[in-house]
Amino acid sequence: MPAANLKHRPSLFLFGLLWALVVSATLEVSQALLESLRQKYGQPAAERVQEWQKLMQTAKELPEPEKLRIVNDFFNRRLRFVDDSDLWGKLDYWATPVEFLARGAGDCEDYSIAKYFTLKELGVPEDKMRLTYVKAIRLNQAHMVLTYFAAPRAVPMVLDNLIPSIETADRRTDLLPVYSFNGIGLWLAKKRGHDRLVGNSDRLDLWSQLKQRMLEQSF
Repeated sequence: MPAANLKHRPSLFLFGLLWALVVSATLEVSQALLESLRQKYGQPAAERVQEWQKLMQTAKELPEPEKLRIVNDFFNRRLRFVDDSDLWGKLDYWATPVEFLARGAGDCEDYSIAKYFTLKELGVPEDKMRLTYVKAIRLNQAHMVLTYFAAPRAVPMVLDNLIPSIETADRRTDLLPVYSFNGIGLWLAKKRGHDRLVGNSDRLDLWSQLKQRMLEQSF
């Protein structure tokens, strides 16, 4: 998948405040939105969103490793991989979790983003997770995964739509890290040692657009 464009932009206080409110709030979907999804995409789309809601209601008290497993399995097993050009008619499009579930399909970014926000809703701290762009060596293409750090200097766990199991990064020799980000920052991968913080994740145009659509969907 093509990597997102990096772009410097001035910080917008109002947008930042609204985003802070939306990501701190529940991802609960309203009945009005469910009905809209049902009319636009059909009953299976609404059912997928309802199953997602049920997962977030029932898994909050589980240990973090179990949350990772359940969320990884939920998206990997229920949704199909489809390229953005076929699904959205665009070279690159980062879907919100609701858009991903409504379509029932998406690409690697959509899997990773949905897992990220779902785990955040389940109480996994944001600073333990990063959306990580890698080069998938065997596929010879850009790819995105979700990485989870049990501790700041721990070897991260990799949640990936390419394989069903969650593996540590040192076992995923088929992936070469390029850069990673979350709601806090943006890091460039280093060959040795820890990644280098290079700024705010709002430098990523597609990330900013995704956040705006999540606001519009009124979570």
